[in-house]
Amino acid sequence: MESPFGNNTLLAQQLKLGNSKAYDFLMDSLYKKLCAYAYTLTKNHDNAEDIVQNVFVEIWVNRKNINPSFSITSYFYKSVYNGFIDQYRKNQPVIYLEKKYLKAVNLVVQNEQDNLEELMALVNLEIEKLPSKCKQIFLLSKKEGLSHTEISEYLNISLKTVEGHITRAFKILGKKLGRKILPIIFLLFDCKKHVNKMT
Repeated sequence: MESPFGNNTLLAQQLKLGNSKAYDFLMDSLYKKLCAYAYTLTKNHDNAEDIVQNVFVEIWVNRKNINPSFSITSYFYKSVYNGFIDQYRKNQPVIYLEKKYLKAVNLVVQNEQDNLEELMALVNLEIEKLPSKCKQIFLLSKKEGLSHTEISEYLNISLKTVEGHITRAFKILGKKLGRKILPIIFLLFDCKKHVNKMT
């Protein structure tokens, strides 16, 4: 949706000033996308909507604290992610969301140049481009959560072959996103496995 406010900075400035039209525009353009993103984290539509609704309310209430130089879209995505973390911290030990992953994901969500939705879509696209056997083994590992040994037995191939394909997959994907590949893979796959353990 094309912004009637010209650019991202002006949009953020207008929101900070309390312009309800700027708020309505962000609601119209981001709400469904944010709900879809929140669902990839929670795997629960009601929880996803609750998080996004709370984010919109909190951002409006605290709009005077918005930094116009920060990407307003990334700010919303980061707020949704933080909302997800807060929701599950209330009920589950943080150990489910390993600290090394939280630190890695933070590198992405705090960078105003990153658009999480685009990064996640890019990774999905590049995964689809992987060589067939490489993609199959990578998805068995990251999406299905199988261990290297389980994959080896399931496909009747050596453990070394499994490790080789997964290493190759990360090298290919890493050329696109560098160090960001780990937090994005976590958001796409590993985070879901942690959430499943919680529910």
